[in-house]
Amino acid sequence: FRHSSLLGLCLYLCVARPPGASRTTENMSKKKDTNALPACMKMTEDDVQKMLSCQVHMGTHKAENTMMPYVFARRMDGVHILNLQKTWEKLVFAARIIASIENPQDIVVISARPYGQRAALKFAKHIGVQAIAGRFTPGTFTNQIQKKFIEPRLLIVTDPRTDHQAVVESSYCNLPVIALCDTDSPLNYVDVAIPCNNKGRTAIGLMYWMLAREVLRLRGVLPRTEKWDVMPDLFFYRDPDEQEHKEEAAKRPDFRRPTGGYQGRQPRAPRDGQQHPQQPTAQVVMPVQPPPAAVAQQPHSDEWASDIPLVGEDWGHLAAAQ
Repeated sequence: FRHSSLLGLCLYLCVARPPGASRTTENMSKKKDTNALPACMKMTEDDVQKMLSCQVHMGTHKAENTMMPYVFARRMDGVHILNLQKTWEKLVFAARIIASIENPQDIVVISARPYGQRAALKFAKHIGVQAIAGRFTPGTFTNQIQKKFIEPRLLIVTDPRTDHQAVVESSYCNLPVIALCDTDSPLNYVDVAIPCNNKGRTAIGLMYWMLAREVLRLRGVLPRTEKWDVMPDLFFYRDPDEQEHKEEAAKRPDFRRPTGGYQGRQPRAPRDGQQHPQQPTAQVVMPVQPPPAAVAQQPHSDEWASDIPLVGEDWGHLAAAQ
């Protein structure tokens, strides 16, 4: 009986669903997903170029099973490549959730990773949300005794692995979570995962910049026909030590030789209220010396000893000749 029922089930599946039916269904679902967004909210060529230049599509060597639907391909060296189309769809979906909350102070953005702290602060400034940059104090969402206790309605994290304390506490108070997730990020207690590179300084800054721009567009503050005057570079991480070295180098005097060559000694600057007197330039006249007198030539002899006077002779005629 078991074999007959199993054979009948196999025949039913082969007749009802041919081998190519599943692929056709998957292709149709993909087409529906790509056409879900309106034409004005689709990704432009400029957005794709910015994502590629900031390496938003670059994943890691490891990949979680829950993040495999967002993986487009895998390179020969083992690095996973993310699908930018799904990244854009999830980014727009997260922006619609943020724009639907009336009071922006009910939203908290957290970044314990140093590369995302500047981006989180800039995002909070332009959107008007609360920001927690640096270490997250345990009990901020659950302990009502401490002074920093808050009850937000939405939580945005840069990395679910480094911000795991805030993600776990959000599950205790039924708080929805939006997270920037890489291929190796766990999706426990994460409601909306935006697949992107959350380890690069430029990738994190660009994702927060694009999320802030989309929220402003949905709120009606920024028209879609105009460009946002805020540059993405302001959201990127900057090393404070490197900035101090640049400032010190700018204050140092420049001892290099001038490009125009040596120009001679420059005149001394006049004192306050004084001016250099203009002296007339005099022509220097060199004195003309008369030609030297003709020196008497002494007869030359082959024997040098004959020119030297002997002992007892008079030396005066040699001195007179010279």
